[in-house]
Amino acid sequence: MTRSQPLAVGLIGTGRMGSFHAETLARRLPGVRLAALADPAPGAARRLGERLGCSIAYTDAAALLADPEIDAVVIATPARTHADLVEAVARAGKAVYCEKPMAITLADADRAIAAAEKAGVPLQVGFNRRYDKAFRTAHDKIAAGGIGTPQLLRSLTRDPGLADPSRIPPWTIFLETLIHDFDALRYLNPGAEPVEVFAMADALVRPDFKDRGLLDTAVVTIRFDNGALATAEANFQAVYGYDVRGEVFGSGGMLTMGDIRRTHLTAYGPDGITADTTAYDQDLFQDAYIAELADFADSVRTGRTPYATGHDARAALAIALAAVRSVTTGAPVHVDDFRKEHSPAAMTTS
Repeated sequence: MTRSQPLAVGLIGTGRMGSFHAETLARRLPGVRLAALADPAPGAARRLGERLGCSIAYTDAAALLADPEIDAVVIATPARTHADLVEAVARAGKAVYCEKPMAITLADADRAIAAAEKAGVPLQVGFNRRYDKAFRTAHDKIAAGGIGTPQLLRSLTRDPGLADPSRIPPWTIFLETLIHDFDALRYLNPGAEPVEVFAMADALVRPDFKDRGLLDTAVVTIRFDNGALATAEANFQAVYGYDVRGEVFGSGGMLTMGDIRRTHLTAYGPDGITADTTAYDQDLFQDAYIAELADFADSVRTGRTPYATGHDARAALAIALAAVRSVTTGAPVHVDDFRKEHSPAAMTTS
C-alpha cells in the first residue's frame, strides 16, 4: 500500500455491529476501501457485499486472511472467537481492529497481544467511549488537572431491552457490557489502576433465567491506587432507551458525560414534559463508531499506536474477571493478586 492507494480493509462477521462497521468502511471514510467480507453463515457476507458494492465474500475467514491485497482486518464476530481471530489476523501480517472484548481470559488476551507485537502490526480494540466527544474532552480536562484530583467516578450502561435471555452466555454482563464501563473508568482516571474490586449481580429483569446462568443487573465498586473510588452499573432492560453516562467528581469540580435524549428538543404539553430518547448504541455512538475506525485507518497508515490498545483491553478484562470472582466468592478481590495468579509466568509454572 502506498499513500496514494486506498487502505484495503476486510471485515469478519456481518451481524448487527459488523454491518455498521462495513458500511463505515465502504461509505464514510475517505481513503479506505471495503475489500472483502467473511461470515460463516451461508450468503450473509455476499448479501451485505451486494448492498455495499463489495464483490468479494467468503464463508471462511482463512480465505480472507490469505488475500494479499488486504492491508487490515476488522473483527466483529461473537466475543468468544475474538482472541483466536486476532492471533490469526496478526500472523497473516495484517493490522487488527477487534470489537470488545478482545478475549475472555487473560491468557488469551496475552496471546493476542503477543501475536500482534511479534508481527509488528497495530492492534486496536473497540472501546467506543474513548472516541465520544464528551468522554474524550472529559479525559483531556482531567489529565490536565481541570477538576483537581479525581475522587469519585461513575459509569453506567443500561441496554434498552432483553430480547432473548437464552442466548446470553454466563457472565456476559461483566465480559461484554460492563467491559466498556471498566475501560471508561480507567480512561477517566488517567494514570491510575484498580487495586480492589467488589461486585454484586442478580437476575432482576428475568429471574426465571437465573438458574441458567443469567445475570442481568450488576453493580461493581472499584478502588484505584490514587485513592479514587468508582462504581460501574449495568442493567439489560431500560424501558426508556439506551442509557450510557459517566461522571467524575474531583477536588476541584465535577464532569458529567452522556445524555439519553435523541435531540435537545424538549416538548411541553398538557401531559407534561417529554423528550425523544435514543434506543440503540448505533444512534447514541454513531460518530464515535466512525471515529474509532478512522483512528484505526490512520494508525495503519502512520504506524502510530491506536487510541484503544490491546493492553487497554487486557486491563479492562482483568477488572471484569475480578468482578466475576467477587460475585462467585461474595468477597472483595485484590486485583494485583488476581493478576499474579493469571500472569504468563504463573501459568507457565503452575
